[in-house]
Amino acid sequence: MRSAARLARIIGLLSLAVALAACTAVKLGYDSLAQLGYWWLDGYVDFDDTQAAAARDDLARIHAWHRANELPRYVQLLQQFERLAPSDVSPAQACAFEPEFRARGDALRRRVEPALIAHAMTLQPQQVDHLERKFQERSREYQKEWARLPPDELVDKRLKEFVDRAEMVYGSLDGAQRALMRQLLKTSVYSPAMVAAESRRRQQDIVATLRHVAGQPVEIPEARAAIHALLDRAMVPPDAAHRAYLASMRQ
Repeated sequence: MRSAARLARIIGLLSLAVALAACTAVKLGYDSLAQLGYWWLDGYVDFDDTQAAAARDDLARIHAWHRANELPRYVQLLQQFERLAPSDVSPAQACAFEPEFRARGDALRRRVEPALIAHAMTLQPQQVDHLERKFQERSREYQKEWARLPPDELVDKRLKEFVDRAEMVYGSLDGAQRALMRQLLKTSVYSPAMVAAESRRRQQDIVATLRHVAGQPVEIPEARAAIHALLDRAMVPPDAAHRAYLASMRQ
C-alpha cells in the first residue's frame, strides 16, 4: 500500500468533499469511493487475486460504515457552518472546528487500521519493491511539478487549484475573490521543499515497515505494533521542524 495514512486520507478527503459540496460529480465520486480506492491501491502494490478480493471487501465495509456513521456528523458540521456563514468569521471561530475534524480523522483511522495490518501481512517482497518504485516515480513528478517552480509560478499553480476547488462548491468567483486568494497564497508558509522532505521520510518509513511485516513469519501483535507506530509517525512526524511547519500551515 502506498501508505496507511494515505488510505485513510483518500477516504477522509473525499468524504469531507461530499459533505461540503452538493454537486453531482462529488456525489458520484463518493458513491464510487470503494472502487476508486481499490484501483488507486492496486496501482501501488499490484494485488494478486486473493488480495484483490479481500481489499475490495474491506473497502466496501469501510465505505458502508463511513456512510452510515460519519456523513451524519458532517451534516451537523455543515449546519454549524451555515449559521456562521452570513457574518464575518473570525480565525478563532474557524479554528474551533479543528478538534471535531481531528476526531473524525481519528475515528476513520481506528476503522481502517485493522484492515491495513491484515493486508500488510499478505504482501510479498516483490510487491513492496513495486511500491518503492512507485514512490520514486511520484517523488520525481513532485520535484518537477512543484518543488522546482519559481515562487510566482508556484503561486499561480496553487491559485488555479484553489479556484477550481472553490468554484466546484460555490460557483464562479469574482475578481476580488480571486485577488484575495492570490494574496493569501503569496503570504502562505507552504514549502514544497518541506513537503518533499517529509514525503521521502514517510515513503522510506513505509517501505521499511512493510519489509518487516510482509512476506515473512511475523506474529500479529508485532505487525499490529509496527503498523500502529507507522500511522503515529505519519500523523505526528518525528522531525520537530516539520511538526512546526505543519502547525503553521494549520494556523
